[in-house]
Amino acid sequence: MVKSFKKASVSALIILALFSLKANAQFSKFKVLVVASQAKDHWKSISAGKEFFEKLGAENHFGVDFTDDTSKINDANLARYQVFVMFHLAPFDMSASQQAALQKFAEQGKGWVGVHAAGLTGKQFLGPNSTAKYWQWFETFMGGVTYSPHPAFQDGTVVVEDHKHPVTKNLPAKFWLSDEWYEWDKSPRGNVRVLATVDESTYKQNKPMGDHPMVWTNENFHRMIYICIGHSPTALVNPSYIILMRDAILWAASK
Repeated sequence: MVKSFKKASVSALIILALFSLKANAQFSKFKVLVVASQAKDHWKSISAGKEFFEKLGAENHFGVDFTDDTSKINDANLARYQVFVMFHLAPFDMSASQQAALQKFAEQGKGWVGVHAAGLTGKQFLGPNSTAKYWQWFETFMGGVTYSPHPAFQDGTVVVEDHKHPVTKNLPAKFWLSDEWYEWDKSPRGNVRVLATVDESTYKQNKPMGDHPMVWTNENFHRMIYICIGHSPTALVNPSYIILMRDAILWAASK
């Protein structure tokens, strides 16, 4: 009688475990690979990033793998994911083969979300004696802009100008954030779809741009979006920033 009960209990546990695995498989609608930079100037944000993205995934039904190992950026590994998040990882910190793999991933229609330092475009980062090939495809996605030195880290106001896009439809008209407010040689507007800008009257610029986009997509590049803000870990607890990142990933994963 006892043996029969034990066997029944074991069988029940096995069935429960199999059901749990099946439920978890259904629970994760898609998988996201987050590759972070190893740069010291973004370490505070990066160190908080793993918990942030895993919590975001758990709450919104997608799986997350978080790493700072750029060797994970290859065709075979990327095939396991629907969205790639470039978390402070600069384009020039990737090898040519890694850039090619990510470009292929995006051209297949899969999703890409770039955060802050992911947008550091410009041949100046290659160095004067570099023989490396510049990733022009990526600069084209960015709207043909190149990065210029940013002002001091300070408070500013983000202005959402496009509430029709799925990424920004749930955001307030404006929200406050502390950031570095990256500047560019020109505005990408005209080459990209601008979703949000920063109000330059709310902080001190290094070189005023006038029209200063912070979040944009390029409709020639499928499911790709660049989010310039996010330097500080304080962004990761900002309610509006959490909504922005959540909806960016969900949009990037959509068909």
